[in-house]
Amino acid sequence: MNKEALSRAAAEARGLAIDAVHACSSGHLGLPLGCADLGAVLFGEGLCFNPAAPKWLNRDRFILSAGHGSMFIYSWLHLAGFKVTAQDVADFRKLHSITPGHPEFDETEGVEATTGPLGQGVGNAVGYALSGKRAAARYNTVDHTIFDHHVVALAGDGCLQEGVAQEAIAFAGHNKLDNLILIYDSNDVTLDAMADRTQGWDSETYFKSLNWDAVTVDGHDMDAFLAAFTAAKASSGKPTVIIAKTEIGRGIPQVAGTASAHGEGGANFAEEARKGLGLPDQTFFVSDDTKAYFAAQTEAKISTFNEWQATYDSWATAHPELSSELEDSVAKVVPTDLSDQIPAFGDDYADATRGSGGVVINAVAKAMPSVITGSADLFGSTKNYLKEEGDFSAANPTGRNIWFGIREHGMGAICNGVAYDGLFRISGATFCVFADYLRPSIRIAGLAKLPVTYILTHDSVGVGEDGPTHQPVETVSGLRVIPNLDVIRPGDQEEVAGAYICAMERLDGPTALIFSRQKVVSLNDLASVGTRRDGVARGAYILKKEEGDLECIILATGSEVGHAIEAAKEIGAGARVVSAPCLERFDRQSAEYQAGVLPASCTKRVAIEAGVSGLWYKYVGLDGKVVGIDRFGISAPGNVVMDELGINTAGIVEALS
Repeated sequence: MNKEALSRAAAEARGLAIDAVHACSSGHLGLPLGCADLGAVLFGEGLCFNPAAPKWLNRDRFILSAGHGSMFIYSWLHLAGFKVTAQDVADFRKLHSITPGHPEFDETEGVEATTGPLGQGVGNAVGYALSGKRAAARYNTVDHTIFDHHVVALAGDGCLQEGVAQEAIAFAGHNKLDNLILIYDSNDVTLDAMADRTQGWDSETYFKSLNWDAVTVDGHDMDAFLAAFTAAKASSGKPTVIIAKTEIGRGIPQVAGTASAHGEGGANFAEEARKGLGLPDQTFFVSDDTKAYFAAQTEAKISTFNEWQATYDSWATAHPELSSELEDSVAKVVPTDLSDQIPAFGDDYADATRGSGGVVINAVAKAMPSVITGSADLFGSTKNYLKEEGDFSAANPTGRNIWFGIREHGMGAICNGVAYDGLFRISGATFCVFADYLRPSIRIAGLAKLPVTYILTHDSVGVGEDGPTHQPVETVSGLRVIPNLDVIRPGDQEEVAGAYICAMERLDGPTALIFSRQKVVSLNDLASVGTRRDGVARGAYILKKEEGDLECIILATGSEVGHAIEAAKEIGAGARVVSAPCLERFDRQSAEYQAGVLPASCTKRVAIEAGVSGLWYKYVGLDGKVVGIDRFGISAPGNVVMDELGINTAGIVEALS
């Protein structure tokens, strides 16, 4: 290790952070300054990557979980040769820059995850590690090692206090994800105060109790840290945490080691700090010696990459089927005939949409080897278990069913990590009412445009006897207001098939599939299989066309579509029924299509859904009515609750009278 070069680089990285935060009077200096010595070792010696091929399949993945310290990663990406220029660093937090306040996936080359909410990055790293373990088990052969990389995350006290991180840490230890290295920036400080105000744990004991290897080092001792990191890479059987004791804000004596160092306050002493670090007056300074050091390191990394590429080419020649599968997975290829590979359901099929969902996901998994799925201890209820595909575990990392345990928030962050890695198409399942436990992860998936699928069953007061705590009256609408999330609540088994096809074909954002516990009627006698599956893709479609002059329109979704059909029969020939499984998709259709389904000339409209009514007025207008539930539910059999709250055929007829 060239300690002189790394020490110089650490000082210059501190200078870049100070100058960037000072320039915009905004940001967080504590971590970039306190962890600069760690960054020097990681990006100079420890991590395996190629700046010229930032998405190299076998690169080490580095995730900055403590995303508020974003100038840490921007500085080191700049020094290490990624496409983050000095001007980009100077544009920190400015409009349209690639160096936003918190790192964002696909906005900045080398940023592996969108990390802002504390703890998310820890979960993302666990997802990356899961993906890496499964990829190695699936694609490595006796003669060719394609995947043997590590996943490295840097987190602080704030990340580890969050429950999402602790859920993910427990999952990683239980599944022995020994390709995962967590660096805990343990500086004894949180934002408001010293850390002992809110925590008093023994970190090593905590991690070891969850089946992790743990070691504590001086985070400013480069030799000690590199030795610990090298040992962690060589460890087998357990993930490793390196507890690095650091001084927050090191380099600015006026705030170093105190809670005041967390934010931008230290930037007020920029000129004095620069002198103390031995830096010239020039802002955003990087010495020629540091540039030369990293240029030499890059040459060595490119050599390693080229060796791997030769191995990959040999492997691809020897194993064309595996190679084709991997390439399709990375490219997120969806079979053009996916609908044909999902058998049509018979006229006599009668089940809840969670049941038909189980049939469909198994057909999809057979057509797409990249598909994996998990559940929060609810496979028996969410019905998304892949039959004969095995369970993911340390002993069987090729398994396609992931047992997350009762850890919805951790499941969401882990699913995001798998999606960031881009090797597999993942879904996670729980009861719809518990979507709020993983809502922050769903929100980030929408922001980062991750193709994650959420399978959310027991979708309404139809849950019945479990009562209002388990009846998600507001949840579906609450999900619909998350930008870039498609929420699909299918009305029958063929709409379920269409929903899964939409989820697989959507590559620029997540999809939530909302399934019922209660049985739904088959719509086979009203519209063809193709019409219903394509209707889901369009978001809303005419399920039952009026048989005379159009007098009224009934919009429905999920299990309430059956009530809409019965109401139309009672109302007569002028009633049109529109099935609207996905409002987001309908909103993306052309104005012509929307007008064809909901012509402006017909203002007599009613929508029905077993949930809050507010969002439906966009579609029925101020002259229309909504049959919904703007209160919490009741503990009683599901059909009794539906009738008690007016979610039935009579409710629609009355609204249109």
